[in-house]
Amino acid sequence: MELSDIQVTTLDGTTTTFGALTAGKVALVVNVASRCGLAPQYEQLEALQRQYADRGFTVIGFPSNQFLQELGSSESIAEYCSTTWGVTFPMTEKVKVNGKKAHPLYQQLTTVPDGDGKAGKVSWNFEKFLIHPDGRVKRFRPRTKPDAPEILAAIEDWTVSNHA
Repeated sequence: MELSDIQVTTLDGTTTTFGALTAGKVALVVNVASRCGLAPQYEQLEALQRQYADRGFTVIGFPSNQFLQELGSSESIAEYCSTTWGVTFPMTEKVKVNGKKAHPLYQQLTTVPDGDGKAGKVSWNFEKFLIHPDGRVKRFRPRTKPDAPEILAAIEDWTVSNHA
């Protein structure tokens, strides 16, 4: 199955596909959690959204309680992200990112190796997958900040090539 065909449900309960959500854009998919020590990355993710949105880029947050650090309801997640971090990028309902019940998108993304050549399960909240509309994927581990040089370089390269 193509990544673009995978069904997702947004935080407000709307069912769509990953392709419709990304609309041909370069997407940074991140499993997020409101009560994680890495939650300040929301600020950097939103800054990327604002900086690159008009160049064919979007962040998509996938809340997950798999590491027991996410709020209970979609409403509380939406409120927290909006009021605490000013999040405007799309978010999905809570998903599992590892195991037999992992969301289909994550079942495919976890086969992609990171910069050290390691594929496999998501290690923690805020793991990042940069996805080009042509299907190329780059994986960045949780402690790699959204504004790290290697992520910015990939966004710059892919959004420029996407809109050339």
